[in-house]
Amino acid sequence: MKLTPKRYLVTSALPYANGPVHIGHLAGVYIPADIYSRYLRLRGREVIFIGGSDEHGVPITIKARQQGCTPQQVVDKFHEMIKKSFEDFGISFDVYSRTSSKIHHKTAADFFKKLYDEGKFTEKTSEQYYDEEAGQFLADRYIVGGCPHCGNEKAYGDQCEKCGSTLSPTELINPHSAISGSKPVMRETSHWYLPLDKYEAWLKQWILEEHKEWKPNVYGQCKSWLDNGLQPRAVSRDLDWGVQVPVEGAKGKALYVWFDAPIGYISNTIELLPDDWEKYWKSEDTKMVHFIGKDNIVFHCIMFPCMLKAHGGYVLPDNVPANEFLNLENDKISTTRGWAVWLHEYLEDFPGKQDVLRYVLCANAPETKDNNFTWRDFQDRNNSELVAIFGNFVNRAVVLTQKYFAGKMPQPGALADIDKAALAEIGEAKRKVEDNLDSFRFREALREAMNLARTGNKYLADTEPWKVIKTDEARVKTILNVALQLSASLAVIMEPFMPFTSQKLRGILNIDSATLQWEPLGSDTLLPVGHQLGEPALLFDKIEDDAITAQLQKLEKMKEKNGEQAYRAEPQKELCSFDDFQKMDVRIVKILEAERVPKSKKLIKMLVDAGIDKRTVLSGVADSFDPQALVGRQVAMLINLAPRSIMGVESQGMILYAESADGKLLLVQPAGEVQNGVKVS
Repeated sequence: MKLTPKRYLVTSALPYANGPVHIGHLAGVYIPADIYSRYLRLRGREVIFIGGSDEHGVPITIKARQQGCTPQQVVDKFHEMIKKSFEDFGISFDVYSRTSSKIHHKTAADFFKKLYDEGKFTEKTSEQYYDEEAGQFLADRYIVGGCPHCGNEKAYGDQCEKCGSTLSPTELINPHSAISGSKPVMRETSHWYLPLDKYEAWLKQWILEEHKEWKPNVYGQCKSWLDNGLQPRAVSRDLDWGVQVPVEGAKGKALYVWFDAPIGYISNTIELLPDDWEKYWKSEDTKMVHFIGKDNIVFHCIMFPCMLKAHGGYVLPDNVPANEFLNLENDKISTTRGWAVWLHEYLEDFPGKQDVLRYVLCANAPETKDNNFTWRDFQDRNNSELVAIFGNFVNRAVVLTQKYFAGKMPQPGALADIDKAALAEIGEAKRKVEDNLDSFRFREALREAMNLARTGNKYLADTEPWKVIKTDEARVKTILNVALQLSASLAVIMEPFMPFTSQKLRGILNIDSATLQWEPLGSDTLLPVGHQLGEPALLFDKIEDDAITAQLQKLEKMKEKNGEQAYRAEPQKELCSFDDFQKMDVRIVKILEAERVPKSKKLIKMLVDAGIDKRTVLSGVADSFDPQALVGRQVAMLINLAPRSIMGVESQGMILYAESADGKLLLVQPAGEVQNGVKVS
C-alpha cells in the first residue's frame, strides 16, 4: 500500500553540455516537469525540482579536441548557455547544478565505493582497442572506419551516422584512431560491472506488477528489456575526463556516464539542502518523479533503480512519465545537422514570447507517440487561440470595466442561468486539470485550462455587455463581475503552463501571487467587489507571415548547407536512342585490389573481377575513399568503355558513382551479394 506523499522530489533529465538546448528538449522533458512542479507548489505541496548539466563522457572530450580547448572549458560554456535558456523560459528549478562540481564528484565516488566495498560489483577483463601512439584506450567514438553496411568511411565504433546502423568497433573496415590516425591494437583492460541480471526478478515484480499505472510506452519498453533478460553492465571505462574510480590501481578509469549522471540528482539535492537532503531521498513518504525522454527510459526505470536498490536506503521512483520525440517540420530534430530550433535563437527572433512557445509545445507534446512542430501551426495557435480567444476575452473584460466602472470590480446582481453556467465552469476546469496533471496528461490539462478561456470568450459574446449597457447598467455589472472572476481564475489555472502570461495577467488585474492560489479556484469571489484593477494591456500579439517565412527560410538554408532537400538535380542531357543505350554494358564487378597511383593526388588503381575476366581500372576518387576500404566491394562498372591510358596505366572501364548534393561520392552497389559479371539492366 502506497503512502500518501508528504513531499515530492521532481527530477528532469540532465542535458548533455556539449551544445545548446532546443525545442525537442523543452517539449519532451522540461516543460512537463516545470508544469508539474509549479502545479504542486500552487497546491501548497512540499516539492523540490532538481536539474543540472551532464558534463562527462567521450563526446565532451571529442568536442574539446576539435576546438583545441579543455573538456572543462567546453562544459563551462554550454552549462551557462543551457542554464540561461532554462531561466529565460521560466523552468523553475530549485537548483540547477552540474556533474563536474566537487560535490558531485565526491557523492558519485562515495556511492561507487560503498557498492565496491560491499562486493556488489563484478570485475571483468576484456580486450579493447588501444592507441599506441596516443598511449590510451579508445572509446568507441574515438575509433573511425568504414561502415560494413553502407560504405561510409567515417563511421564511428558505436554507430554509423549515415545509415544509422549500430556497430561495434571490431566491425569497422580499416579502423583507425580518431586521435592519432594510427591503426589501434587490441589490449587487455579490466573494469567493474553492475550485475543487472541479479536484480531481474525484483524488477519484474516492482515494475510489471506494482507499476502497471506507468505510461504504456514506459511500461512496454521496460517489459521488453526484462523479457529479453538483463546482462551485467560496465560501470567504469578507460577515460581521464569524469569521476575517477576511487579504487587503488584504477588510474585513468572513470565512472561510465550512465552510472555517474543519475547520481547528479542526489548531489544536486545535497548542494541545495546540505543538512536536509535525506528527507527527500530516504523517506518513504517522498514521491519521486523522473521526467525524461524515451531514450532514457532504461536508465531511469531499470539501471538507476538497481543502483539505488544495491546501495540501500534510497526511495525509488514512483513514476517515470517519459515522452516520445518531437520532430521539426516533419523531419527528425538533429543537432549534428543543425535541424533544430535553439532556445536562445528563438528569443532573439521572438522576444518576450516564451509562453507562446511553451503553449504550442505543450499542446503538441509527444506524450504517447512522436509529434511534430511546424512554424505554421505555431503561428495559427498564437493568432487563433492565444490572441483571438484568451487575450481577446481578458482584454474586453478589463477594458469594459475600465470604461463603464472606472476599473473597479462591480457589484453583481441576481445571477441568470448563463452566469451560473459560466461560473460553474471554473470548478469543472479545476477538477479536470487536476485529474490530468495528477496523471501526467499535460496536453489534455492545457486543453481543459484553455477551455475556460473559451468559456469566457463565448460568455461575453453571448451576453454582449457593450449593448446591454444602453438599457441595463445593473445587468452589465453582473456580466463583468462574472467575466473578471473567470479572468482571475485563468491567472491561476494557466500559471503552471504559461507563467509569464499569468504574471502579466495578475498585473492587469492588480493581484499578487499570494492573493490567488489553487484551492480557492471555483469560488465566485476571487476578486472582491470594489477591487481596483490595473491598466489594460494586450496579453498576446499577432504573429505576422513574414516572421514565419523568415524561420522557414532559415531551416531551408540549413538543408542547403547539409546538401539536403534544397538539392536541384541537373537538367537531363539530350535524348538518346534505345540503340545508344543498348551499346552500354554495365555490370557488377568485385574490387580485388586497390592502391593509390604514385605521384597522383586523386587516382586509385583497382584490379576488378568482371566475371568474364580480371582487369585494371582507374578512378579519380582518392579524396573520397581509402583504397583499402574499397577492397572486397561489389560495384557497378561500365565495362565496354574504350581503354584509356592515364599516367602510364591503361584503364579498362569506368566504376560508377553517385554524387550527393554536397559533392560527396557514393558507390553504386547491389543491395546484396551477386555473381561477378551480372549485367545491370
